[in-house]
Formats: sequence, structure tokens, C-alpha cells
Amino acid sequence: MEFEARIERWPMRSPFRISGITFTEAELFVVEIRDGDHVGRGEACGVYYRNDLPPGMLEQAAAVADAIRAGADRTALQTLLPACGARNAIDCALWELEARRTGRPVWSLAGLERADPLPTVFTIGIDDPDRMAAAASGMDHAKAIKLKLAGTREDRDRVEAVRAARPDVWLGVDANRGFTIDGINALVPALERAGVALLEQPLTIGDEAAMAGLDGSIPTAADESVQDSSDLEALVGLFDIVNIKLDKCGGLTHALHMERAARELGFGVMVGNMTGTSWSQAPAFVLGQRCDYRDLDGPTFLAGDRTPALWYADGMVHCPDSVWGGSA
Repeated sequence: MEFEARIERWPMRSPFRISGITFTEAELFVVEIRDGDHVGRGEACGVYYRNDLPPGMLEQAAAVADAIRAGADRTALQTLLPACGARNAIDCALWELEARRTGRPVWSLAGLERADPLPTVFTIGIDDPDRMAAAASGMDHAKAIKLKLAGTREDRDRVEAVRAARPDVWLGVDANRGFTIDGINALVPALERAGVALLEQPLTIGDEAAMAGLDGSIPTAADESVQDSSDLEALVGLFDIVNIKLDKCGGLTHALHMERAARELGFGVMVGNMTGTSWSQAPAFVLGQRCDYRDLDGPTFLAGDRTPALWYADGMVHCPDSVWGGSA
């Protein structure tokens, strides 16, 4: 088989700010694996806060390239690389390659009867409250909105402004590790008054035990605190939901296993993304068929996308087989 790995840079439509960092482009690690006329494609953004970035992914890919060319499959890949972006991209390319070889789309190979359009949240980055409210008002296609919070006093104004602008939407907030337990507890009453339905990752990695002291009744989701299935058990009783991202857990193969493991431990399941084009979202779309919450809006932050691309309408993400993972 032929194996190619490269880095691509896709500019954002506008700077996207979350707690601690602002993004102006998506640097992507892209893999293509060819077997005769059949090709499989995969893409990864990596996990910036773990220093899992595309230049390092190139080195990881080079280390396993000979094994892939010799025919290593998705099962073997799980032992060749740890959970990381490089494994994600290669794993997804192998899924699509299998779909091409067998004439069955990836969703069928994954044991699904079909892959339906899915509801998704649409995210608003940190900004002044008035600008975030204006952004929410402009999202007339959105039925669910997630706000990025900064861990500052202005967060209360941000949430209240967006809720006033869009009283109709499901509303979640994502703190990206920006709070202390005292800080988030001070904000919880305002979140409850605004009807916030999900609180994602308020505390930093390593401070998970403090979640036991969280006030209020808003369901909580772990994101940065959970990388792969090995992290799940330690979070039981501290979070209600786990956010599975293919870049974190190392691909669709492990993500499907992780969803089952999370259910067995009593968690709800969310699928998220680290931005990326439709080639990043399409494998997550397959996982999303089995999830309770979906955050698959990554391409909406980019100035451009793949052709063909998935598309959004009336709060839903649509992903035809022709985008990725189809059988022909």
C-alpha cells in the first residue's frame, strides 16, 4: 500500500477565542492510504494542551509508515501508537479504505443501520457580551448554542446577554478549564436562571476531585479531563457526561469502544471536535449516531472546507457518504 502524510493550514473566518488561547488557523495533519484504486483519508487537529501537534504527528506517522505499507490494520494500529492525533488520522484513513474495498460505507462497518442527519450545537467564542449576543442572533439556523467562557466576572453578562438574544435555544457553556471551584460556584446561580442545560469542563486537568463540591443541578461534562477509555473510571461520580473526541482518543476505532465503556459506567456521551474540515467531522458524525450530545460545528469556523463537504441547516448537520467513508 501507499502511505502519504502531510500538514495543511486552513485559516479561520475570524479569530476564535477560548479560555487561554485564540486560534487564527487550523493546522491539520492529513493522511492518505492507497491500495490500488482504493483510497482512505484521515485528518487530525491534535490536542494543543497536550502538545499533540501536526509536526509531531508527522514524526509518529513516519515511525509506523512501513507497518502501514505492509498491511497493518486498525486493530494493529491500536498498539503501534498511543491515543493521539496521528493515530486518529491513520485510523480514519483505514476505516475509509476498508469501506472502499468492501463496498460498504463506514457507518455500516461500524454496525449502524443508517447514518441520519444529527442535531448539533453551534459554538460562540469568548467576546464582549454584546458581540456574543449579536452572534447568537445571527445564528438563525441554530437550535442549540454553546458559549465559551473565560473564567472572569464578565461571564455572567455573556450568558445573560445571549439568553436575552435567543430565549428559544438550548444553551450550554464550556469553560475550558478556566475556573476554580469557588469561581464556578459563584456563577452557577446565574447559569441556572438563564436555563443553561450543560456545564462543560469548568476546572483544570488534575482538579477533577473538586467537582464533588460543585453546587447546583446543571449536568456536567468532562472534556479535557478525559482522553481515552482509561480515564473513565476515575471520573465516575464527578461528571455526568464525557466528551469523546477522535483527536483525543486516537480514532474512530477506540471512540466506538469508549462510547460503550462510558455507557457501562453510567455516563451520558457527547461527541466533540477540535475544529478541522469535513474530513475531521465525518468520522465523528458516525460516532455521533450513538451519542446524546453532538458538537460537530468545526468547519463553520473555517474560511473554506473540503469539496464535497458536510452541511448545516435547521440546527442539523448533514453528512452524505460522498464526503468521507462512502463505499464508492
